[in-house]
Amino acid sequence: MIKEIHVKQIRIRYIRVLEKFFTRTVSLLKLENFDHELFKKRTLKNYEEMQKAEEIELYSSYMTDVKNFIEKTMQFVNEHSKTFENERAILLKDANLLQKEKKSQSYSKDKHKHKKFNDEY
Repeated sequence: MIKEIHVKQIRIRYIRVLEKFFTRTVSLLKLENFDHELFKKRTLKNYEEMQKAEEIELYSSYMTDVKNFIEKTMQFVNEHSKTFENERAILLKDANLLQKEKKSQSYSKDKHKHKKFNDEY
């Protein structure tokens, strides 16, 4: 019982660290005055913080996609073009798709819409 709670705490901590890295990266990518050197420096710092958390198995498709996004981001940070524009566009597109997937999972259908008041106007 105690070990199970411990595993849940580790999983929650790891998920929070992944989402924190993801949101920080996306906010840096969306800046109007984007500087790829600043992006590179902050991303490496955020990645070091992420490495401190204990890695654990993730079962959610969204979280595995976030982890793949982080791996792709680190690959682009280490190997990038001079302007970083293509990489930035790819990362922004992937981030938007991830955010869209997260929002679609939280959507709930209105179960009782036929019981709402309708005044026929």
